[in-house]
Amino acid sequence: MAKDIDVKEFKEKIDRGDDFLLIDVREPYEHQEFNVGGQLIPLGALPSKLEALRPHQDDEIILYCRSGNRSGVAKELMERAGFKVVRNLLGGMLDWKEKFGVHR
Repeated sequence: MAKDIDVKEFKEKIDRGDDFLLIDVREPYEHQEFNVGGQLIPLGALPSKLEALRPHQDDEIILYCRSGNRSGVAKELMERAGFKVVRNLLGGMLDWKEKFGVHR
């Protein structure tokens, strides 16, 4: 089980250009309002997308939502499906906006 990640460490990974899969599990309207570049897969659609994500089973995957709750649920779902390095962005976009504003 991978350790979750806070927004400071997450921003450092982006700034370094680290390689990871970033998934936004919010709803489309939330993604349109503001996002940090993640692939949009709403939590309700995630179970049906797991097989398509299977090639990334051993890759680092960072999940985010508004506050970290839905992405926490998504993390459990993906771990149960056999994904090895799934991390939840603690505090989600609320924490990101508070610390960094609305830019990437």
